[in-house]
Amino acid sequence: MDTTTENNPEEQIMIPIGPIPIPIAAAASISVSLSTLLPSHFLPPKQILTPPNKVKIPSQISSLSQLSISSSLSIPKSFLKSTVSANPLHNPLTLNPLRPSNPSGAAPLRRAAVVWFRNDLRIHDNECLTAANNESVSVLPVYCFDPRDYGKSSSGFDKTGPHRATFLLESVSDLRKNLQERGSDLVVRIGRPECVLLEVVKAVGADAVYMHREVSHDEVKAEEKVEELMKDEGVEVKYFWGSTLYHLEDLPFELGEMPTNYGGFKDRVKGLEVRKTIEALERMKDLPKRGDVEPGEIPSLVDLGLNPNATLGQNEKTAASSSLVGGETEALQRLRNFAAECKAKPNNGFKDDSSIYGANFSCKISPWLAMGCLSPRSMFDELKKSASSMISAASNKKNGENGKSDTGMNWLMCELLWRDFFRFITKKYSYAKQQSYAPSCTGAAV
Repeated sequence: MDTTTENNPEEQIMIPIGPIPIPIAAAASISVSLSTLLPSHFLPPKQILTPPNKVKIPSQISSLSQLSISSSLSIPKSFLKSTVSANPLHNPLTLNPLRPSNPSGAAPLRRAAVVWFRNDLRIHDNECLTAANNESVSVLPVYCFDPRDYGKSSSGFDKTGPHRATFLLESVSDLRKNLQERGSDLVVRIGRPECVLLEVVKAVGADAVYMHREVSHDEVKAEEKVEELMKDEGVEVKYFWGSTLYHLEDLPFELGEMPTNYGGFKDRVKGLEVRKTIEALERMKDLPKRGDVEPGEIPSLVDLGLNPNATLGQNEKTAASSSLVGGETEALQRLRNFAAECKAKPNNGFKDDSSIYGANFSCKISPWLAMGCLSPRSMFDELKKSASSMISAASNKKNGENGKSDTGMNWLMCELLWRDFFRFITKKYSYAKQQSYAPSCTGAAV
């Protein structure tokens, strides 16, 4: 059927649709009416079905908003706004930077993430580091020596003694080495964490800061200060839990209902499954290219305001405690040696063999647990795998006259539970006061 026109052909165009010609102006008016009632994204984009010789095209099109089929066809501005996108280069920057797309089809990756290391100086079983690496295009690991952790306390004692500081410096140095072996590095600064992190986040354009939660009052206050400053910058703070054998989210009770005595805690968590350890990353994501942040030097005891001669004992000989070498590498080696000894002597019991358990029935691994060079889960997992003969002997061996079955594994499990109890009870009763912080962030050079 031939198309017909009435009056001015530019004002009305007829097209063949079925047996009856339908005016385009009528169809357009229906669409426009719907667009005023419904949000524009519910309506499909308009399509022009007229033959090319029936459509009048302007000779110069400066923008899509100037395109018109006829002088009588009026399109609401709201429709154009929703269907015609502006030049993205002219759009203002959003508060949260857009994440780049992931070609694999998974969730979009963050452009850059900062990992704040604290008491988790390890690569293995580190959920915080692993999550940041999996969710980001680039990752910047950072460690801060907070000046508030050094010097004298109100009672006149060193907040951090020279022996502990030496162990910490060795642990940080080993962490840097392990990160470098995986293609990354560790940025080290002396300064308040909230100030240092703010500067590096701005320098690299990070989307988020990843960290493990802590439990003591001062550490929680530091977390809140960092979170407040990051919120002002539109940077997300992501927390993880990784300092105990049992995960905080797996406890069979709310933290506020936690038993206040060890016996009650032990009974409530009896039979609770320990989460699997997280394998160490074989390769880290690249460091952010933006900002050109220098790694920095690992400080000395003098830089921390401590006397290096204080680590010497009488007659200027090295103190016994200096034989403890800090770091994840040393921690894992000691754990393997401990597990091998336990496996080799499963029937001797922990009270009869000081070569395994050391003075005061100690496994001599506590310092590395305290610094997070070793996780309680990885310790439990290694002993469970390596000391299978000792575990099987637990049901057969009788220790002492009380008839109770005990081995090194049972004893160690009890010690790890005690450690969990103290951390959870501290978390329950320790909190930072809610107040407005206005930290001075000067002098923390990137």
